[in-house]
Amino acid sequence: MSIRICVAGATGWAGSALVKAILASPDFIFTGGIARKSAGQDIGTVLGLNPAGVRVASTLKEALAQPADVLVDYTKPDSVKARTLEALSNGLRVVIGTSGLSAEDYKEIDRQAQEKNLGVIAAGNFSITAALAKHFALFAARHIPSWEIIDYAQADKPDAPSGTVRELAEELANVAKNQIARPIDQTLGNKETRGGIIAGTPVHSVRLRSFVISFEAIFGLPDERLTIRHDSGSGAQPYVAGTLLAVRHVMQIKGLVRGLDRLLFAREGSGSGMP
Repeated sequence: MSIRICVAGATGWAGSALVKAILASPDFIFTGGIARKSAGQDIGTVLGLNPAGVRVASTLKEALAQPADVLVDYTKPDSVKARTLEALSNGLRVVIGTSGLSAEDYKEIDRQAQEKNLGVIAAGNFSITAALAKHFALFAARHIPSWEIIDYAQADKPDAPSGTVRELAEELANVAKNQIARPIDQTLGNKETRGGIIAGTPVHSVRLRSFVISFEAIFGLPDERLTIRHDSGSGAQPYVAGTLLAVRHVMQIKGLVRGLDRLLFAREGSGSGMP
């Protein structure tokens, strides 16, 4: 049966590309979209398409006038957690593409998902190539004991680091302990220039115009170095396929799964919800 999808952030950069794909697919039914500035308008008209017969809502409660199976969230860090918990309370599975949530936030989401016997899939980046870069970096950490991450994004991105990099740093800590030659607190000068420490990994966030989302995981050994880099382009299309893959998988799991790479590679220890 077709999966019924509600999209929060339906007129945004990633959300609009996703909605267009849902409307064009026989495998999914677009039941509702949330976007306050466009509330009351037909989603097709807002996106420059033929009328779709679905009016944009300003809240999840309003959007759920039409029943849905899955909420996909591409909004902002300050609203995604509350909306996710609200969706779970209403019996929806959730796919989170919004960044900015902490490990503690995800623990709370996982607890509620487990209690409701529902699935949640969250990824800092639903791009297939970003998932590959993360996968390669986690493999490298098994063999190279020291690493740092550089996080690049557009100048006005509200959160730092990106969800992509936070997710990677936290998972690197599950693979091995990062060996930092000189403890950060022993740094002379400005310690802040050594980056913020996330789960043992120094992370350096760059926020400048011309960047979209990029990251470099840099691994060092004596006399050699490995850099694994991912760069996003200016369009949101690369995130659509990964998001819809997550929509299909979230119908079959219980609890929280973090990372598109877990779906692609089904790595051992991939989370409580993986079948």
